[in-house]
Amino acid sequence: MEIKGMYMLKTPEYTEEKIQESLKMLYADRQNEFRTIAEAFLGKDKLNQTPEWKEFVLNFCLDVEDSFKTWSNQKQPSATSPQKALTILRQVGNGMVSMNRLTHILNISYDLSKEFKEIYRRLK
Repeated sequence: MEIKGMYMLKTPEYTEEKIQESLKMLYADRQNEFRTIAEAFLGKDKLNQTPEWKEFVLNFCLDVEDSFKTWSNQKQPSATSPQKALTILRQVGNGMVSMNRLTHILNISYDLSKEFKEIYRRLK
């Protein structure tokens, strides 16, 4: 696993080794949730064709959590906040038939992000 393309984790507070270990531990417990999110916007066919799909899913989850901070007024909006929010909703909403399903995917994403950060924090 590599953190290539995981721009949400490219900060000094994160190290690649701990990121990989945290992702491995999270995926071991949350395989179904990872697949649910991946299938929502990659589709079942492309899932096996994308080698770094777990990293892609985690980065998406971190994006959702970060955006939620803006949506809930915990953080000031940036110049790109509207585009980011729309991109997230379009990625998840593509092919959805109800708001409940879209909200379900967003909730799973948010929870995975929080769990990843907690696992990362607890690793020594």
